[in-house]
Amino acid sequence: MNTNGRGRLTRGCWRGGRGGLILWCFLSVLPSAVGAAPHSDATQECLACHVDATPGIVSDWQRSRHAETTPADALQAAPLHRKVSSEEIPQSLQGTSVGCAECHTLNPQDHKDTVEHNGYSMHVVVTPRDCRTCHRQEADQYGENIMAHAYGNLVNNSLYVQLTESINGIQVLESGRLKTAEVHPQTNDDACLSCHGTRVEVQGTVSRETDLGEMDFPVLTGWPNVGVGRLNPDGSKGSCSSCHARHAFSIEVARKPDTCSQCHKGPDVPAYKVYQVSKHGNIYASQKDKWNFRNVPWVVGKDFNAPTCAACHVSLLVDEGGNVVAQRTHRMNDRLPWRIFGLIYSHAHPKNPDTSSIRNAQGLALPTNLDGSPVKEALIDGEEQERRRANLHAVCLGCHSTSWVEGHWDRFQKTLEETNRMTRTATEIMGRAWERGIARGPGSDGNPFDEPMEKLWVEQWLFFANSIRFSSAMMGSDYGVFDNGRWYQSKGLREMMRRLEMGRPGARDDEKP
Repeated sequence: MNTNGRGRLTRGCWRGGRGGLILWCFLSVLPSAVGAAPHSDATQECLACHVDATPGIVSDWQRSRHAETTPADALQAAPLHRKVSSEEIPQSLQGTSVGCAECHTLNPQDHKDTVEHNGYSMHVVVTPRDCRTCHRQEADQYGENIMAHAYGNLVNNSLYVQLTESINGIQVLESGRLKTAEVHPQTNDDACLSCHGTRVEVQGTVSRETDLGEMDFPVLTGWPNVGVGRLNPDGSKGSCSSCHARHAFSIEVARKPDTCSQCHKGPDVPAYKVYQVSKHGNIYASQKDKWNFRNVPWVVGKDFNAPTCAACHVSLLVDEGGNVVAQRTHRMNDRLPWRIFGLIYSHAHPKNPDTSSIRNAQGLALPTNLDGSPVKEALIDGEEQERRRANLHAVCLGCHSTSWVEGHWDRFQKTLEETNRMTRTATEIMGRAWERGIARGPGSDGNPFDEPMEKLWVEQWLFFANSIRFSSAMMGSDYGVFDNGRWYQSKGLREMMRRLEMGRPGARDDEKP
């Protein structure tokens, strides 16, 4: 039995109904219960079974904008208030809500994870390419984002692969020496690739018994995952649900810094911890219950009165007169002239979001040389840096005076200079250790990140320098002094120097087979 899209019982419910479930299905799919928008017949059929099979998912979707409006209605909003960026949306999708079927049966021919499911060609993984149907600009911008290339930037860079092996590899004691075993793929999926994104591939299908009888489901490797650079079965990169958690895909969730904390908490990327101890984070924690996180555009001073991650880097911001303060962007570095974390030195942002092809003077896939000098041809120039700085300044000037903003920026750039200089000192010490054979560096047979001296070196830039930079950038200075910053950077340098002075050729504690 099919529905008319307005709440009658579905074929799936009749086939799978158990006693009171039929009445429950009937009540659950009425538009008055889930929003004003009519739902397609296919989505009604999905709801009729999944309200029992996955009630949390259904409830989440019912509270979403997708359930409450149609693409046709969304297109009628004034440009600044519009939440879709595609000028043309297929007519077949415009008249109903964006429901289960509209997402999970879209573009089935492109999805290797498509299976027959209760009469429909259904795919499990919904991708940025699917979301692009209504959100073209956001999807295209995200595809040009370093985040979208996070998987390849990690696994296609042999130097980073060695770093992940030194972290994730199981260490065993053999003949009095530590040896590191090969990393299991699931270990990487559970560690670094949890944020960078996994490669989701179809390995076949499996049959499971359901209320509607036996059904086939795809067997996926690298799943589940919502990493920012996930490689999807349709060939696309990324996951919109990294920030807009499924199935509500809420703007409110994406705008709150708690969402960003999933991957930006530290100690390598301590943005969230720094934000918490900053004055901005203090205001957010104290007053967030009074803010409007759903309004589009986001009005500075009215909807919120201190920045979140999204306010600085992503959201469309206007003043109370409707004047645009910052355009919406899903290229996260559009307002960032400097790249301050994850690498040995801070540097201007790369021109290409795929950074795995960059080579420095030492032949390493790094945007700087080991002495800190930039690989200029791979990085944006000063003019582009200034444009991006002006974009971010505009956000700051929504609440602060010019002298405040410029003073803060001058201090931040001094921090970049000093942390790079301290990192250079650590790298010079490390270089001497490699020369003397105390450890095996780049170009040798060993892993340049796995020995005790090398781990101290990694901490210098991956933990301590990053913490100092974030603390300076986000006005959380206390975190950058004693917690994980300047104190430990200076202490670590002394320890590295002590090991260099005591070291001798061949005095390695770790060896990889």
